[in-house]
Amino acid sequence: MTLKKTIGKVHLWLGLASGIIVVWLGITGCILAFEREISHATQEYRFVEEPGKTYLPPTVLKDSVDKYLNGRQTVSLEYLGTKDAALAYYYDSSVYYQIFVNPYTGRVQKVKDMSSDFFRVITMGHYELWLGQTGRIIISVATLIFLVMMITGIILWWPKNKAAAGQRFKFKWKPTTKWRRKNYDVHNVLGFYVTWIAIFLAITGLVMGFEWFSKSVYFVTSGGKTMPEHVHPLSDSTLAGTADQQKMINTVWMDLMKQKKSNNKVGIVFPHDNADALEGYVNHNLDSYFNADFYHYDQYTGKELPTHGVYAGKFENAPLSDKIARMNYDIHVGAILGLPGKVLAFFASLIVASMPVTGFLIWRGRKKNQKKRRPVNQPVS
Repeated sequence: MTLKKTIGKVHLWLGLASGIIVVWLGITGCILAFEREISHATQEYRFVEEPGKTYLPPTVLKDSVDKYLNGRQTVSLEYLGTKDAALAYYYDSSVYYQIFVNPYTGRVQKVKDMSSDFFRVITMGHYELWLGQTGRIIISVATLIFLVMMITGIILWWPKNKAAAGQRFKFKWKPTTKWRRKNYDVHNVLGFYVTWIAIFLAITGLVMGFEWFSKSVYFVTSGGKTMPEHVHPLSDSTLAGTADQQKMINTVWMDLMKQKKSNNKVGIVFPHDNADALEGYVNHNLDSYFNADFYHYDQYTGKELPTHGVYAGKFENAPLSDKIARMNYDIHVGAILGLPGKVLAFFASLIVASMPVTGFLIWRGRKKNQKKRRPVNQPVS
């Protein structure tokens, strides 16, 4: 058996093994591509009717939100655009809430249980098939198989000469062209063009799915360095009760707000115990996550604390490997390129979802043709 035939067999059996999962990932990827745009168009509680001039500080908004959490404490709070509601978060091992609150008046506009949120449900299905760690492994293995399939597909497809290239880079449909030929072209021609986008979708998906893959990508992009563990600093707990903690939180928040522009997001992560650090961040784009600066402070003194890890410090000061790691999610959903990137991610996901189907139809057609063939009788001499 030649090398190309061997690659063909690998491509076939891997396709049959992972096809259903790949179809699912493609369909859900299409749904999630415009999550933000659809949510903003259909959920009025994300906005305030009459924007004010002065934001209420985070401790005031936290007190307002905590009244709706039945004894639980707000984990973090974000200030978005001037016409957006502030967004508070609460989560633990059993529940996850998003609370939308007017940042000018403190009025809670919506408490959303994310267990029933449509896009959250689809996200968990896309990420782990609603099966926890087991589902995550299934998704990741299928994605790894799909990555191998795209590489083997390019090898199988690549034309041997210029004459073959002229047939494989574009559709040549006529009114009389049979559907099998059209199906073949959809699988191969569209598959070729989308592969260069889908490879990035697969790699970034594997970074989120497999820790070993994430560390390997970091090793390559950093020139042989090991991905650093996140070091979470601690506050001086001996000062508990000696400082006005709420005043310190608001002071840190005001300093962060000095960096905020209209299309920026400022967040505060409240300390969860007496030793925890106060966290703050400034995201310089509401439509993506990568371009964010992260800070940690002593909750009693307001002193900035040193920390280490991929998500530490300013994005502009991070090494290339850390920047790539921070950009991973936005690359995966296309947000790294704004709306055009999301459009590309949508159509790439759509074509990816079709590829196992068109590939299966090609395989089935060939099997039927093989059954129809009969040995040719030798002529009588």
